[in-house]
Amino acid sequence: MAYENTEIKGRLANLRKKMAELSVDYYMMPTSDFHNSEYSADFFKVREYFCGFDGSNGTLVVSKDEAGMWTDGRYFIQAENQMKGTDVALFKMMNPGVPTIAEYLVKNMKSGQTLGFDGRVISTSIGEDLEKKLSDKGVSFKIDKDLAEDVWTDRPELPCHDMYVLSDELCGKSFKEKLSDVRKKMEEYGTKAHLLSKLDDIMWLTNLRGNDVECNPVALSYAYITMDQFVLFVQSKEVTTDVKDYCHKVGIELKDYHELTSFLEDIKFEGDVLYDKRNTNFLTYKTLLKKAADCGVKLVDKYNPTELMKAVKNETELKNIREVYVKDSAKLTEFIYWVKQNVGKVPMTEYTAAMKLDGMRAELPGFIELSFPTISAYNANAAMAHYEATEDNAAEVKAEGMLLVDSGATYMGGTTDVTRTIVVGEISDEIKKHYTATVSGMLNLAAASFMEGCTGRNVDTFARAPLWNIGLDYNHGTGHGIGYMLNVHEGPHNIRWRFTKGADEQALLPGMIVSDEPGVYVEGSHGIRIENIVEVVDRCKTESGKFFGFEHLTYVPIDLEAIDKKYMDAKSVEQLNAYHKAVYKKISPLIKDEAVLNWLKEATREI
Repeated sequence: MAYENTEIKGRLANLRKKMAELSVDYYMMPTSDFHNSEYSADFFKVREYFCGFDGSNGTLVVSKDEAGMWTDGRYFIQAENQMKGTDVALFKMMNPGVPTIAEYLVKNMKSGQTLGFDGRVISTSIGEDLEKKLSDKGVSFKIDKDLAEDVWTDRPELPCHDMYVLSDELCGKSFKEKLSDVRKKMEEYGTKAHLLSKLDDIMWLTNLRGNDVECNPVALSYAYITMDQFVLFVQSKEVTTDVKDYCHKVGIELKDYHELTSFLEDIKFEGDVLYDKRNTNFLTYKTLLKKAADCGVKLVDKYNPTELMKAVKNETELKNIREVYVKDSAKLTEFIYWVKQNVGKVPMTEYTAAMKLDGMRAELPGFIELSFPTISAYNANAAMAHYEATEDNAAEVKAEGMLLVDSGATYMGGTTDVTRTIVVGEISDEIKKHYTATVSGMLNLAAASFMEGCTGRNVDTFARAPLWNIGLDYNHGTGHGIGYMLNVHEGPHNIRWRFTKGADEQALLPGMIVSDEPGVYVEGSHGIRIENIVEVVDRCKTESGKFFGFEHLTYVPIDLEAIDKKYMDAKSVEQLNAYHKAVYKKISPLIKDEAVLNWLKEATREI
């Protein structure tokens, strides 16, 4: 007899009952919170609750008679296993003959039916696309109701943690100074009001932080800005006495997080309203749109001014970031030493190695939290870019091959991200060739000079050239921006080579920090990634114009056991030796253990 998952089937039956009550024919549940954060808290795992699949990407669509779940190739096997006996069909995204969600709805929805979803967890672009594609069918939308609210009885609470204030000294610029800059931009765009929905932008602007999103020190929030008013919507329970006093002192008016929609419905816009469609959920957008029409004003869709402001770090932020990266680099170096000394001698798995590093980082003064869950991948597992070991599912690390560790943390003074691939035993000549080319690419980009006005697309090939020269490439970007005591992935700048029609690009500017992380991934064999974070700096000005370059922020040794000089040109050898000299100079004063120091001296020797 076939296995039947009665628990999931019961949940779906209760959901369908609620759908019938509200005349909703199809109900859609994606993987997102109200702000499209990188990580979704348990409260938002509605899709998981109703189908059993708990991967990080998936969308569930339920109708009276059917249920389908869409996910990508990373999760096909996992989804099939977790959804056994639920009667939920798996739609394998991007596979031939598999419809998109929009195509499925266009084919299956009947004229005049209703599509429902919680408009706070759907992006405006997806909402508008569905409206457009279903318009010929006269489909109506119900987006103001989260149906899980009444069905999911033991639902976890909405994340709610105390907020805290960062001093102006730590931030280098006060809230009032930053707000003045934002208002200048509003004037430039001819707008009288600005709705800000992006959490890291709001935290950066206000000099506040929170703990509502895993690995991101942010509080669930919205901000409404006019020329004489600043309203911050946060959960009342998160406002400590310190936060309340600070907000009163600097002129931030506090309102409850859940009041945003009613606030927008009640207010009268005195002029055009600035917002960023990319970062505004569909319900908020629709509320803004209706109110703007009622008030006879326009919505002006522009990137949040705060995005570029926070990407170009000020002198205080840069000073603190540089110091934090040196401390973090020393700690990772001690971890690499520990791995090399203990592999094959003590029990070690990918998971226990990650836990060891996480514990070592947590000992550093000013540690707040990890900036993302540590990726620890051994040998063939490292060829999977999205691999994540768990306590129950982790490979044993033996004294052979390599261990890739991608990790970072947020401290008082900065957020870090660094990857090293560590030799733990014998490796092949082919792996040495791949490793050497990866290192050469990382150092080549870090040493690049480029003209003012260049974007990440202009410089990406510096990192890829040594790999392209041997017919290899990696299927991910080379670099992403990083926040200041904020999200580890930050725009608007990045480093990618591929041309995408209509995609926005941002010129690299002094004060930006960005990752430099080429790699090689050979399925079933090995994965290599070497990631340093670099700061964009002024280089020189000539008759041809201004030239910029990069300076390293990360100072962690490259594993010389995987380097073969025959695969390097003289310039790359010179760059590696210069980098290692700087590594020793920067981090040796922080390493107190004589054995580690002796090892570091050898690990950074000239080749």
